[in-house]
Amino acid sequence: MATPSDTPSPSPAGTTLTLLSNADEALLRTVDALSPEELAKPTDLPGWSRAHVVAHVALNGEALERVLTGRRQGRPTTMYDSQQARDADIETLAGGDARELRDRLFAATHRFSEAVRATTAWEGTFERTPGGQLVPVVAVPVMRLREVEIHHADLGSGYSHADWSPEFAVQLLDSVAGRSTPEPFVARAPDLDLEWGFGEGDDRPVVVGDATALAWWITGRGTGEGLSCDTGALPTIEGW
Repeated sequence: MATPSDTPSPSPAGTTLTLLSNADEALLRTVDALSPEELAKPTDLPGWSRAHVVAHVALNGEALERVLTGRRQGRPTTMYDSQQARDADIETLAGGDARELRDRLFAATHRFSEAVRATTAWEGTFERTPGGQLVPVVAVPVMRLREVEIHHADLGSGYSHADWSPEFAVQLLDSVAGRSTPEPFVARAPDLDLEWGFGEGDDRPVVVGDATALAWWITGRGTGEGLSCDTGALPTIEGW
C-alpha cells in the first residue's frame, strides 16, 4: 500500500490547476442556474443558506487573489482583516441581491485565475488573519480547489462528492493527512491503493472505502456512507 509524499512541490502542479479550472466551470454553471428563491434555501451547514455558501466561495477567491497579488507587488497581506470581518462580509453578501452575489463569484473566479497565472514565485508563507495561522503560498491553488469542490457539493443542487474525481479526492486527503484528530486512524482507499494516517499510534483503526467517500467524510460531512472500519464504528472526526 503506497503512502503519498508529505513534501510540497516548489510550484503548483499542473494537475491541480486543471482540476481547479474544471471545478470552477462546474460551480459557475450550478450557481448561474439557481434562482433567488433557490439561493435562499438552507444547506446542511449550520446557519448557512446556499447564498451563504456562494458568498463564502466568492470572498475566499477574493482573499486568495489578494494574497497572490500583494506578494507579487511587494506588499504581503493577509487573507482576511479579521475573522469577524470575514464572517460579517459573508452575511452582508449573502443577504444582498442575488445578481450581485453571482457577479462577485464570477469576478472572483476570474481574478483568482489571473493571479495564479501571473504568479511565478511560490515560496514563503502568509497569514490567514493578522497574527494567525501561517499558510504556505504554494498551497493556495489546492486550498482554492478544496473550497470550490467541497462547497459546490454543499449546495445540494445536483452535484455531490460522488461527482468528484479521484485526483481531487487524493489532493484533498494529501493536504490534510497527518493532522491530529479526536481519534487517530488510518484511511485506506483500495480503489487507488493508497492510505493516509491521522494522529499517532501503532494500532490505529483502519477506515476503508473509495477515495471520494473518504474525502467527503474527512471533512466532517455525511455519515460515512460507503465506509467501513475494522473496529466496527467509524472514528470521531471534526467538521470543517
